[in-house]
Amino acid sequence: MNTPKKDDYERAIDENLKKVFEQTLEEGIPDRFQDLLSQLKQQDRNQGSAK
Repeated sequence: MNTPKKDDYERAIDENLKKVFEQTLEEGIPDRFQDLLSQLKQQDRNQGSAK
């Protein structure tokens, strides 16, 4: 009976992690987070000009 080697397991894990990472990058940032980031940047600008 052939059992997969440790290297085979590590290679499979590496490949799957790369796939998940690439998919996550392709998803981008959701609109609601973009809106929140914009609000926070505006808030920082307003606080900076108030000083």
